[in-house]
Amino acid sequence: MPVQKLRIRIFVFILLLIMIYFGFSYLMPPDIEDIEVPNGLHPIVEEKQDELMERANQKGIPILISDGFRSIEEQNNLYEQGRSKPGKIVTNARGGESLHNFGLAIDFALLNKDGIAIWDMEYDGNRNNKQDWLEVVDLAKELGFEWGGDWAAFKDYPHLQMDFGISLRELQRGTWRLP
Repeated sequence: MPVQKLRIRIFVFILLLIMIYFGFSYLMPPDIEDIEVPNGLHPIVEEKQDELMERANQKGIPILISDGFRSIEEQNNLYEQGRSKPGKIVTNARGGESLHNFGLAIDFALLNKDGIAIWDMEYDGNRNNKQDWLEVVDLAKELGFEWGGDWAAFKDYPHLQMDFGISLRELQRGTWRLP
């Protein structure tokens, strides 16, 4: 093989390796610790959360927001529950893989007549022959929330989120602008 063709093949091979390296590094999300993440709920999510609580209360369904913003560390600890720590698995999302970590998600519970938080989807505390849980979900959807109970794979019934059309990948990369 002539030297010129060998040089071209080596050059193309090196160029291909560079393209593969940068291509794959672009596809992989950066370490979430390198991204500036919020430290609380997004103002719109917080506003809609308060409105949800008010609307539910008007229907005779008191609710509790059991979780909102979570730090990466809190999310990782929750992820370990049912895996390396005792308890039931409650999430498949590690730190940086949940909209809670970006201030875009909340979890709720119903409050029974004694003011105790319950996660009973059959409960009808306002006695209108409708499940209070689903009444709250309907209110949340009217306010723009997506419900984790609608997900195909891992059903997360207490979970409500607003992603504003931004993908998790964009959030992880820090290449997003929230309203």
